[in-house]
Amino acid sequence: MKAIATVSMYDMGAANRNALNHSLTLEQRKKIQSEAAEQRYVEFTDGETKYTGGTVHKLDENTDPIQREFYDFYRTPRGEYTPKGGSPELTTHPTLSSNVKFMNFYPFNDIETISPRPMLFITGDKAHSREFSEDAYKRAAKPKELYIIPNAGHVDLYDRVELIPFDKLTSFFTEH
Repeated sequence: MKAIATVSMYDMGAANRNALNHSLTLEQRKKIQSEAAEQRYVEFTDGETKYTGGTVHKLDENTDPIQREFYDFYRTPRGEYTPKGGSPELTTHPTLSSNVKFMNFYPFNDIETISPRPMLFITGDKAHSREFSEDAYKRAAKPKELYIIPNAGHVDLYDRVELIPFDKLTSFFTEH
């Protein structure tokens, strides 16, 4: 690879270990780990698989803005996809037993060793995931750039072509 760009990057390890804005306590994390360990044994003994998290399947007045954003993509024709043999009730839902695997995933470890390859981190100014791009940018060695799109949320940069900075991506890869 000569150059690397990310758009709406998500650190699934940190999201599971800490939650957004580091809102998960150590006690909550330990409880999740304990539940996941118990669930692994249930699955080992041919018990029922349990699913967790993921995108809600209906909206109501109490649905938080992040879930509304994901619903708008993953639960509408805009981005919904169910693999053959799958169930729309399970898409976007990880298994409970996989939580520990996510918690032990550290994608930014050694990110500085990517240098001297240039890195471009693109995020929306309204993106709940912005913290992940900012963290990766902080850890990366030079050359690097953090590019923030005004009036863009996380999911907006999946397919809202008027917001996706194609010119920036083109110039970045042309230069590097």
